[in-house]
Amino acid sequence: MLEAMPLENKKILIFVGDIYEDMELWYPKLRLIEAGADVCVAGAAALVTYTGKNGYPCVSDAAISDVSASAFDGLVVPGGFMPDKLRRDPKVLQLVREFDATDKLVAAVCHGGWIPISAGVYNGVKVTGSPGIKDDLINAGAVWIDEAVVIDRHFVSSRKPDDLPDFCKGILKVLTSGE
Repeated sequence: MLEAMPLENKKILIFVGDIYEDMELWYPKLRLIEAGADVCVAGAAALVTYTGKNGYPCVSDAAISDVSASAFDGLVVPGGFMPDKLRRDPKVLQLVREFDATDKLVAAVCHGGWIPISAGVYNGVKVTGSPGIKDDLINAGAVWIDEAVVIDRHFVSSRKPDDLPDFCKGILKVLTSGE
């Protein structure tokens, strides 16, 4: 017998770009699909193959410029070197601000935290992330906590690929709260 699908009718947006951290994109994507979510991976252009740090390809479903936060229940931001480039895109920052303004999931792992930092949504938020961006998080006004996963309202954050099981549990908790 199949398990219940706790994320049925939920739509999740995941950002992608070259040199994304392979596990930090694929593990949450597959876990969310397994839980019944409709996952859309968006990059600078639609139907483009992006290559992860470890060489794993990911084809984008949509262009970031064509997506709207109102069409989704949450956002997942993988790490790698990708966030450093994507955080320069005004549309990426606008989307993050819209997810935050409507109290929708904003989940970032490892260096993915650079994008919410640049969007200005972490002030006063309890977060974690790669130790390499700890100072960036603190300078953005976040409250740094060194744990596998930190949940603060609609924000979920983790430090590294080893934390992905807890990261995904945190995402599921936020997406199913209040149901």
